[in-house]
Amino acid sequence: MPHHFTTTELEAYLDEALPAESMAAVETELRASSELAGQLAQLNAQRDAGIHSLGAIWRHYRLTCPTRPELGSYLLGVLPAEMARYVAFHLDDVGCRACRASVDDLSRQQAEAATESGRRQRRYFQSSAGLLRK
Repeated sequence: MPHHFTTTELEAYLDEALPAESMAAVETELRASSELAGQLAQLNAQRDAGIHSLGAIWRHYRLTCPTRPELGSYLLGVLPAEMARYVAFHLDDVGCRACRASVDDLSRQQAEAATESGRRQRRYFQSSAGLLRK
């Protein structure tokens, strides 16, 4: 049975802003439905003509996305509780792929920084071994 996608869902699909599962559902339906392909072509034509809804503008400029510093603070656990709940909702429930990519990148950077810090501490300790008197 074909799924009927809303215009908002199709616009988010064109922006690659849907969660991966939803993107896959649209792509699967797109392969089987020339009607859906026509809807997407019409949406693209409207975009090319400069016709945008308020929602499309918000999605395009990611006005509801937390900033990268806010995402970093979220990972460190130092955001105020209300903002932390919003970021968790944005990442987990909304499934924002752009913010998820930023969080993954920040997590990787934190892990690399922790590893480098540990190496530096060991080098300092090893370079001073035997030089300190008891």
